[in-house]
Amino acid sequence: MEKYVFVTGGVISGLGKGITAASLGRLLKARGYKVTMQKFDPYLNVDPGTMSPIQHGEVFVTDDGTETDLDLGHYERFIDENLDKNSNVTTGKIYEEVLAKERHGDYGGGTVQVIPHVTNTIKSKFHRNYKADETEITIVEIGGTIGDIESQPFFEAIRQFRYEIGVDNCCIVMVSLIPYLKASQELKTKPTQMAVKSLQSMGLQPDIIVCRSEYPIPKGVMDKISLFCNVPTNHVLPNLDVETVYELPLMLENENLAQAVGESLHLPMPEPDLAGWKRMVDRIKTSKKEVKIALVGKYTALHDAYISVNEALKAAGFHSRNKVDIQWIEAEDVTPETVDSLLSSADGLIVPGGFGNRGIPGMIEAIRYARTHALPFLGICLGLQTAIIEFSRDVLGFEDADSTEFNPATMHPVIHLMPEQNAVENLGGTMRLGSYPCVLETDSKAYKLYGAKKINERHRHRYEVNNDYRNALLDKGLRPVGFSPDGRIVEMVEIPTHPFFVATQAHPEFKSRPDRPHPLFRGFVDACVRHRDEK
Repeated sequence: MEKYVFVTGGVISGLGKGITAASLGRLLKARGYKVTMQKFDPYLNVDPGTMSPIQHGEVFVTDDGTETDLDLGHYERFIDENLDKNSNVTTGKIYEEVLAKERHGDYGGGTVQVIPHVTNTIKSKFHRNYKADETEITIVEIGGTIGDIESQPFFEAIRQFRYEIGVDNCCIVMVSLIPYLKASQELKTKPTQMAVKSLQSMGLQPDIIVCRSEYPIPKGVMDKISLFCNVPTNHVLPNLDVETVYELPLMLENENLAQAVGESLHLPMPEPDLAGWKRMVDRIKTSKKEVKIALVGKYTALHDAYISVNEALKAAGFHSRNKVDIQWIEAEDVTPETVDSLLSSADGLIVPGGFGNRGIPGMIEAIRYARTHALPFLGICLGLQTAIIEFSRDVLGFEDADSTEFNPATMHPVIHLMPEQNAVENLGGTMRLGSYPCVLETDSKAYKLYGAKKINERHRHRYEVNNDYRNALLDKGLRPVGFSPDGRIVEMVEIPTHPFFVATQAHPEFKSRPDRPHPLFRGFVDACVRHRDEK
């Protein structure tokens, strides 16, 4: 038996629909239900892969290599399930499929229209498990805000779908803003009323309204929303700011969100097992001793561009009851003259992924500082590539060593394009994407952290370490320690004589969980703590 919860947003975007949906997923899973999640985005891009991280935030990559919205990272961290290509759908992807069918003649020469062709395609993307022999709940977040012209086909599809599967099998949750007017010192419900009216105009009625506010919401205000929006009083729930996003499932449990969903879906809601989650939140809230980690990146203007790195660092810190203080440093600000002032107070350095040559000299300068000052260093994807370039220039003496991404004419291409990528022209979905195996050297630091010889990590890149320079790097002390199973691709390097200098071609942050930090991040943060304590 399949049940569906559609989560929509009212008034404005950025209210935390994704976190609310993920929190609901955690509450339902804690009750023993099988849960999966999807994100439907109304923009025309086929996927976020070619979108600017400064505009859209992180591109989250699933095991099967799908480039998705950052909300899928929240979903995976909260419900602890690996999602896939079916979990993120965009208007661009829908229209791409519809137009491909039209060109192929699949519509028999008929006029192709939003209804039924686009809406039918949208409905076909809602998760289905025809072999399910137990109750499975699919939570579907609709991106954007009610009333946006781009999202109208999605709401029409939901209206049709709701009656096809039966109204008892579908629940609509609206996350809406309750703004506070400082001048009159009152919370206003009219924006939420208008958002509900807009939803009703599309043939839909919210079953539950989750009210976002920075201030406590009096019962009278909740009752007013209930009356004017035609929603039971016990289905109008406050969603206030919390100290950590991982506290939100516990707060929403206290507000009986899961019970309200159960009533709407006609499902029993037994007592949840949240003991482990509560211990984790307590550990987060009681971790007070700070460890300072400098993050030198290309997209620091928007912290969401590195949200999985951020969460992986914090989780590793909380694991040892330390609070990670990330010092956001724009790579272009790092020069030989500024590097000491920018990094001297840090307990560690992390250089995350990115594309293009902007900021590369600053990353190289920061890595040189970490290598020569025994500062713990973790390189991720581009961080590995810039570490190879820095070492090749400063230690091997190849002054023009570079990646062919940044300097195609370099005499020492220590990082180069994978042969199978040479003829690629389109940017979207053409990289080495998704989960790949890696074999670790058993006497390496990485092996000790993972506790296994063969591991799997997610990737998102085109360029690799040039094997022609492998032996030179090893001879001078930068040791490749992780390889593809056929030994052809270098996946991980480290400097054995350094307190912690590890870099990976992968994106381990995508597999970290708040209650189960990733081994590389845990080892890195532990090294940063030791560096702090030895100062």
